Amino acid sequence: MATTIAARKPSSFRNGLQAGVSIAIGYIPIAITFGLLAKSAGLTVSETVLMSLLVFAGAAQYMSLNMIVLGSGVFEIVMTTFILNIRHFLMSASLNEKVEEKSLWKKSLFSFGITDETFSVTATKQGTIQTGYMFGVILIAYSSWVVSSGIGHVIGSSLPSSLQESMAVALYAMFVGLLMPSLKKHRKVVLLAGAAAILNSVFSLVIGIAAGWSIVLATITSAVGIEILYAKWSKEENADE
Repeated sequence: MATTIAARKPSSFRNGLQAGVSIAIGYIPIAITFGLLAKSAGLTVSETVLMSLLVFAGAAQYMSLNMIVLGSGVFEIVMTTFILNIRHFLMSASLNEKVEEKSLWKKSLFSFGITDETFSVTATKQGTIQTGYMFGVILIAYSSWVVSSGIGHVIGSSLPSSLQESMAVALYAMFVGLLMPSLKKHRKVVLLAGAAAILNSVFSLVIGIAAGWSIVLATITSAVGIEILYAKWSKEENADE
C-alpha cells in the first residue's frame, strides 16, 4: 500500500510546472505586448523570438526595444541592460543556498531562468529546492514568454500600418505603468527616476552625448548619487537620535 502511494506522489518536476502556471499565465499579455512593440520597432518575428529565447528578461527586453528605436549601439544596449539586471546576481546567490547540490552546468541553467517571478515562487518554497522543481517552474514560464512573444509579433503584422506605427507610444506607456506602483511606495524610487530623467536630458540635449550612452551614464550617476544622499541622510538621522 505504501509503495502504491509513493508511486502516485507527483514528481518534483510536475510540482514545479504546477507552481509556475500562474507565472506562465501572467506572462502572456506582457509578452504579447512585447511582440507587438518589437514589430513596431522594426524587428522580424525571428529576431523577436530569438531575443526572448536568449535574453528572457521582460524589463531588459523592453529597454532594449526603446534603445533600438533611439538608434543606440550594441555595446550601449548591453551595458544598460546589464546595469538593469544587476539584481539577478543577488537573486542567484540567494537561490544557490536553497537549491540541492548539483553540477555547475545545471546551476547555470537555473540562473538563466531566474526572473523576478520565478525567484518569488522558488525562494518562498519551504525546505531545499529540488532540481526537478526548478526546471519545472522555469520551463513553463520560459515557454510562455517565448511563444507569446512570437504570437504578439504575428498579431502585430496583421494590424493596419497606422496602428503599428502608433504602438511605439505604448512602449513609453508600458514603462510608466511599470514605474508607477513603485513610485507610490518608495520615495527613493521617485528621486531616482526624476534624477535619471533630468540627467539623461542634460547629457543628450545639452552636452550632446549619444542617446544610448546618455541613458547608461544617467542610470549609473543617478543610482550612485541617490544612494550616497540616502546614506548621508541616514547618518544624520541617527546622529540626531
